[in-house]
Amino acid sequence: MAQHNEAIILSLMYLLLICCCQYLHVDSTRLGDGDGGYISLQISEKGLEFVKDLVIKEALSSLTPLQLPQVERAVNIPLFGNVEIVLSNITINHIDLPYSIIKTGVSGVTIAASSATAHLTMAWRYSYSSWLLPIAVSDQGDASIQVDGMEVGLTLSLENQQGNLDLSLLQCGCYVKDISIELNGGASWLYQGVADAFNEDIISSVEVAVTNKITDGIIYVDSLLKSVPKEIPIDNVAAINITLVNGPVFSDSSIELEIDGLLTANDKTLISSLHREVKEDSNPCEGLDKMIWISLHEKVLHSAVSVYFQADMMQWIVDQLPDQSLLNTAGWKYVIPQLYKKFPNDDMKLNISVSSSPTIKIEPQNIDITVDLEVTVYVVDLGEVIPVACISTMISATGFPKISMHKLGGSVKLIAFTMDLKWSDIGSLHMTLIKSFVSASLKTVVLPYLNIRLWEGFPLPLFHGYELENAIIVCDESKIMICSDVASIS
Repeated sequence: MAQHNEAIILSLMYLLLICCCQYLHVDSTRLGDGDGGYISLQISEKGLEFVKDLVIKEALSSLTPLQLPQVERAVNIPLFGNVEIVLSNITINHIDLPYSIIKTGVSGVTIAASSATAHLTMAWRYSYSSWLLPIAVSDQGDASIQVDGMEVGLTLSLENQQGNLDLSLLQCGCYVKDISIELNGGASWLYQGVADAFNEDIISSVEVAVTNKITDGIIYVDSLLKSVPKEIPIDNVAAINITLVNGPVFSDSSIELEIDGLLTANDKTLISSLHREVKEDSNPCEGLDKMIWISLHEKVLHSAVSVYFQADMMQWIVDQLPDQSLLNTAGWKYVIPQLYKKFPNDDMKLNISVSSSPTIKIEPQNIDITVDLEVTVYVVDLGEVIPVACISTMISATGFPKISMHKLGGSVKLIAFTMDLKWSDIGSLHMTLIKSFVSASLKTVVLPYLNIRLWEGFPLPLFHGYELENAIIVCDESKIMICSDVASIS
């Protein structure tokens, strides 16, 4: 029984986090009208700030170093005539963005940075000849460029395109207020004044290069989003449908996305139809200062258990228990005397199989689970495994999930327990006595052992170098909410 309870309860609780955390980089769902999905992710204002900082960090990483086009110009200098000046190896080495904002609106998401500075380096050279000198004269050196008052802004559109998230750039621009150029090497002191003539050329190059680089980055990210499959396998049995349902919903301070979220069999076997009777409830994450709010409807769990049940994955052979005496006929000597009389001191095995798809009901603060089982009792006599009885069992339990220290855990409480004899090769059994004995064993041996395992917890799934931090799990009517921050894995 211990392995059965652990397999059912723990797998469902762990599946919860696998389903809703593993695919955050793709999309998720807002539970609302009847056409919505079953998994929900809402990125709060705090979460948007985290996303903005992450985007800016990645953008700066791709923008530096950034090579700009070479600049050539002929400048007329009194007494010297026309001087050919070439600026080459113009490189943006560092950008500092002290202030940035992110805003959401009907048209999409806007990210803007202002009061930015940048540092550039370049090489310069010149050559000229005049009637005063019979030979050509040239000189060269390097230069340091300081960019001040740079502003960068972009507006992104997020839409549902045939089930995938479509990212497009509506607007993008870069504006530089002022630059200063300091020449080094050669007779740089002689040409410092000439350098100012190149200010506009360098400013234009910086503005165009930054804008083009951002545009290329958005196109690349959009291609990645379009390559995401509609379905991702969880294991060799089931896959989760991550098709985007409806379009993203923008508010003044958050973004919500929708996916289908139901599980299907990998062999495309259809599961029983699940009608979209999803009603909009209050959000228990509201008022909590968290980055993301993940909502998982109980029908996701329904689809999961249905798939695994139809794939005959809900059956177990139990040959070990915390109290091993329960798997020896001697332990049942006074409860089923005819079993001990026929098979004295023989080991036993239990074949536990779920007879119908388990039912799951998410209530405020807990999860109710009802499982119908058939338990076939085997005796191992002289190496031969002999079936001796089969008992129909119904177990009702309540789970209390909890997240603590990056682990998913909780506890389980037995609510109801029934047993009926289906068949027996050892005569009539005293089911009332057996039920009392098994019930006591469940409460004193199996459930305490199970709750110890649950209290230890299981590591939460990681995704793309990030993990949930200070997460809170809350059961609401028909759904589970996870309210959490996100942090990089150190």
